[in-house]
Amino acid sequence: MKRILIPTDFSKNAWNAVCYAMRLFQHQECHFFFLNTYTPVIPSSRFMAPMINGVRIEDAVRCSSENGLTKTVERVKKTFDNPKHSFETISSFNLLTDEVKEVVDEHGIDLIVAGTKGASGMEEVFMGSNTVRIIKSTKNCPLLAIPQRFEFALPREIAFATDFNRFYSQSELQPIIDLARAFSATLRIVHVQYELKALTELQQFNLNMLRKYFIDIPHYVHTVTELNSVSHTLDVFSKELDIHLLAMLHYQHSYLEKMTREPIVKRTAFHTQIPLLVIPELGMSTHTKNQAQEENLVQN
Repeated sequence: MKRILIPTDFSKNAWNAVCYAMRLFQHQECHFFFLNTYTPVIPSSRFMAPMINGVRIEDAVRCSSENGLTKTVERVKKTFDNPKHSFETISSFNLLTDEVKEVVDEHGIDLIVAGTKGASGMEEVFMGSNTVRIIKSTKNCPLLAIPQRFEFALPREIAFATDFNRFYSQSELQPIIDLARAFSATLRIVHVQYELKALTELQQFNLNMLRKYFIDIPHYVHTVTELNSVSHTLDVFSKELDIHLLAMLHYQHSYLEKMTREPIVKRTAFHTQIPLLVIPELGMSTHTKNQAQEENLVQN
């Protein structure tokens, strides 16, 4: 049974992410964890009231959190009524990123599904500050970011953005493989270059390994010239090929890291127009990597 964590602040944006998850996994047995965190303001002086209408501020905020989670579960059951799905709620007086990490570790979460909401002037405008913070702080669980106004579509076309400079393990790519198999999707491996040129020996090796991992999945390799920025290039590519979901691995010097560092004016257009699957770097021992390289050289 898949275990999925959905952080929520009870907004329309968060509900859209909930709906996407329910539809995406409607045919799979899943246990969903709905998480809401709260950090009530602590009075800084004796002149600030620690209570409102006779109720402690902390108790009032906790009650609001718990009630919001209960209503969310009731709404999900009424809207989708799926016997394959079960639910659990977590209300926590904690920072969102800290609680997400704890829940992922404690409950063996397979996937985090979060709504995205950018705000003009914020550093993480292209995705939303909370989502970016979760991505940066959660190292052992993939995250699926859902744009606030995205209408659900089965992911029949999945793009995987990579520069082929890093060796990927099959474990890291498994979330992409699972989605592609589940929805009989076509996988588009997209490589963004500043200027078109031949792959290096290392890049060619890593591409060959990707092809082995995706051997039973229809896949194509697309090399495109960068248009102003990586984010804009991927946005144009996704629109032209009607991509339903974009996947990236998050590691040092990855496309995702480059996108978060791009000037706001360049990446605002991207603004996660489609669901974005972010897979954390799981790491791989030098021995295992060398062994894979040797096996590939022998087979070729």
